[in-house]
Amino acid sequence: MSSDLQQIRIGLTDNHACSYLPHLQERVAVTLDEFMHTAENYEVLLANGFRRSGSTIYKPHCDNCSACQAIRLSIPEIKFSKSQRRILNKAKSFHWEFKDTMDDNWFDLYSRYITARHQSGTMYPPKKEEFLQFSKNEWLTTQYMHIYNENQLVGIAVTDVMSHCTSAFYTFFDPDIDISMGTLGVLFQIQHAQKEQKQWLYLGYQIDECPAMNYKVRFQRHQRLVNQRWQG
Repeated sequence: MSSDLQQIRIGLTDNHACSYLPHLQERVAVTLDEFMHTAENYEVLLANGFRRSGSTIYKPHCDNCSACQAIRLSIPEIKFSKSQRRILNKAKSFHWEFKDTMDDNWFDLYSRYITARHQSGTMYPPKKEEFLQFSKNEWLTTQYMHIYNENQLVGIAVTDVMSHCTSAFYTFFDPDIDISMGTLGVLFQIQHAQKEQKQWLYLGYQIDECPAMNYKVRFQRHQRLVNQRWQG
């Protein structure tokens, strides 16, 4: 971390059941300094393994586990695999569009997604104001990648946009579509990052024990933050 950010104050949450590995306990380190709430500082913190939830900036700080590894893609070095190209080919009728706000019918799509995919998670039952509080903040440019199949909204990827990178914050989609929408959302975010000449696309955390996350490591080249060094 750069020298001007080394003295930031950190608070630790209490231990609680892990959202991803329920047999383990999790806790997170939270930045306490308001001056960190700028796009420039957050970009540095992303490179040091932090993420945000609403306006809260955090990183895993578990007592006996280091399964969460920050993962990012090097946009200039991206090479799509055969299976990723097949997904793009299957999605020829799809297109994406970045917007400053979500379409009026976003909550219907979000509700269907949460109900079908995450009934055991903390975001069920789906609540509109709760999601808006979770996804928005006042100090960062957050945009909404709308994915359409022809003229029908089938997915939204909430994306934080900074000078040198973008960060995939949260994606929800039509759970009934016969296509790998999580992968497609990242492929489209890569296209956007290439268009905007960004260096990195951050994909949050990778946990190898969670099969639902394994699509992230299929992107090349990806890097993981291990012992505060990016490897890959």
